[in-house]
Amino acid sequence: MQTQCNDIYEQLETWYSRDNGQYLMSAARVATQDLLDTSFGYHILQLGVTGGRPLCQLSPINHQVYCADSARDGIGLVADPLELPLESDSIDTIIAHHCLEFTDNPHQVLREIQRVLTPQGQLLIVGFNPVSLLGCSTRMRGILRDPLWSKHRPLSERRLRDWLNLLGCEVLGVFRLHALPPFGGGRFRQLIASCDAWLARHSLVLGGVYIVHATKQVAGAHRPRWSLRSRSDRLVSLVPKSTPAPQTRSPRRKLSKVKGDLTA
Repeated sequence: MQTQCNDIYEQLETWYSRDNGQYLMSAARVATQDLLDTSFGYHILQLGVTGGRPLCQLSPINHQVYCADSARDGIGLVADPLELPLESDSIDTIIAHHCLEFTDNPHQVLREIQRVLTPQGQLLIVGFNPVSLLGCSTRMRGILRDPLWSKHRPLSERRLRDWLNLLGCEVLGVFRLHALPPFGGGRFRQLIASCDAWLARHSLVLGGVYIVHATKQVAGAHRPRWSLRSRSDRLVSLVPKSTPAPQTRSPRRKLSKVKGDLTA
């Protein structure tokens, strides 16, 4: 299983090294630049693919860790995303770059990400949009038994939102990129790129890739009332059972007598 995962990500890295993949990676860097500029903390972690340059390099956080399931150049942590060897509430920002779509248990991966993320930590999830031209192309390649896309399990944006809500994460925004794949050359290609940039600024649902921005919410501790009743005998009541008798004050001496004592 580990060897199979390694082959999938090696093929995905190869896809990102091509013209279409490099174009998509550049658009993802532009879309995440402002989000990563405002992410602060001590540790940032990226899972999934890099495309030659991890997105976490854009963050001002100094300690940047790239995690993968096999050892290669630039890998700081070799681990399975299903079981991250990290403490809970320890990572300030996490970038999950296609790490949910090529696994048999994406919900468990997302659960691990939520576990290691700090309260109010930032989460960026990059995934292929199945409702797009790129999604239809990858699905057709999967039907034709392509070695990479036949193992791709598309995760819709709606399902991802539901999972995040169940895990106590709030979705702050969604960015959609790559509505028009680059093709042609010269001025025609520049025109296609301009139209695609306009569509990305308006975040239309037909974007080939979505970037979900979420944060981890921590609810206040809820103490059930029945537990308080069971310990009522140990609680101190703020209302006294019986009203204490008022204490009598000693009569104050008259002011004239006090003055006489002082002059004597």
